[in-house]
Amino acid sequence: MILGRADKGSEHSRVARRRVFYIPGYDPIPPRRYRELYRKEGAAQAEISGYEINLKAKQSKVGPYGWHVQATIEDAEVVADVEVLVWSDIVRDSMENSIPGTYWQLARTAWTYISTGTLRRLMRLRKGPVIAALYPVGMLLVQALLAALLVWGVVRALSAVAGALSLSGLLVQLGSLVFGLLAGAALMRWFKKMDGKIFAYYLMHDYAYSAASKGANSPELEVRVAEFTALIGTALLDDSLDEVLVVGHSSGAHVAVSVLSDLIRSGVPEDGPHLGFLSLGQVVPMVSFLPDAHRLRADLRFLSMRDELAWIDVTAPGDGCAFALCDPVSVSGVAPEGKRWPLVFSAAFTQTLSPKRWAELRWRFFRLHFQYLCAFDQPGDYDYFRITAGPQTLRERYQDRKPSKSRIGRPVSKFTSVAAT
Repeated sequence: MILGRADKGSEHSRVARRRVFYIPGYDPIPPRRYRELYRKEGAAQAEISGYEINLKAKQSKVGPYGWHVQATIEDAEVVADVEVLVWSDIVRDSMENSIPGTYWQLARTAWTYISTGTLRRLMRLRKGPVIAALYPVGMLLVQALLAALLVWGVVRALSAVAGALSLSGLLVQLGSLVFGLLAGAALMRWFKKMDGKIFAYYLMHDYAYSAASKGANSPELEVRVAEFTALIGTALLDDSLDEVLVVGHSSGAHVAVSVLSDLIRSGVPEDGPHLGFLSLGQVVPMVSFLPDAHRLRADLRFLSMRDELAWIDVTAPGDGCAFALCDPVSVSGVAPEGKRWPLVFSAAFTQTLSPKRWAELRWRFFRLHFQYLCAFDQPGDYDYFRITAGPQTLRERYQDRKPSKSRIGRPVSKFTSVAAT
């Protein structure tokens, strides 16, 4: 087993140059959004914590969308190139455009999670993300009910008007029904138009994406995983780099697990840059608990034993969309003897955000799911900008960090079969 540069002495662990690969979750938004988030929140964190961080345009036109970071943190100057590994086109293609199609997705997804027993087992972990998963189901059903009530109300009202005018007959009844159906359809279209604030359709597409294949990667995603693996593999051949850091957020965490597993299986340079993996707000059990997630479970098992990388998993109970403090390997029932990773700990939103800031964000669930990428006004030992632009490798930064005592490590998944590797 390759031990990697972390075992060659602490004097070699300082970082002057880093390359960061960020893998977003199920998000159809172009990657420019992540640059603006990094710029805004990095400046806020620098002011709070007393360091300097500056962004410039990416110096090379080759490769994924990204940006260049120059920072002075912990009395050291560091440069980092951050790149977004995009799969938003796959996300957009998977999003059903029609309203009836989305309701068909709802039925199929609910059947998959309920009939396989996956939903019941997920509830034994954390109720927050399960409620988040049930939210689009409930919201879409409420929307359909309101539309049906509107149809009924319009038909009744028009029938009453027709009766007052002494109008009757089949044509009058059909006319009332047509106007009612048109009103109901208009309301449904309005609900969909407002989904940027409600997120019912968006979240339904998200959960339906993995459920459609019962946890297996789609062919399109497998192609993208191979592309990501090649990009990161090339970076590891760059002798000018001190660390290559992969960040997987939300659904991007389980994509990163497969990317890094394939990368290490293919072989990484023994004396190349340090390799770090930071998983944030992960929702791995939503996929790994499904019956056909053989590939993901095999990758989780494999990656948990490797010393070629350091894997840190950060979540927070305040994030209702993540499986907070759930060890993704152990709860999936694939933890091997000799398991090393991940180190699981909490970003502790209620402690690292001031009472005032916590009160502002507490009920903004979608925003809280992105807090890991943002500034903390009472920062603890988790700081996204120190990790991505500071002078310590991920392994060194958390080498003495103990896992959170409240982490969940018991096996819960009904399905534990793995793909042949």
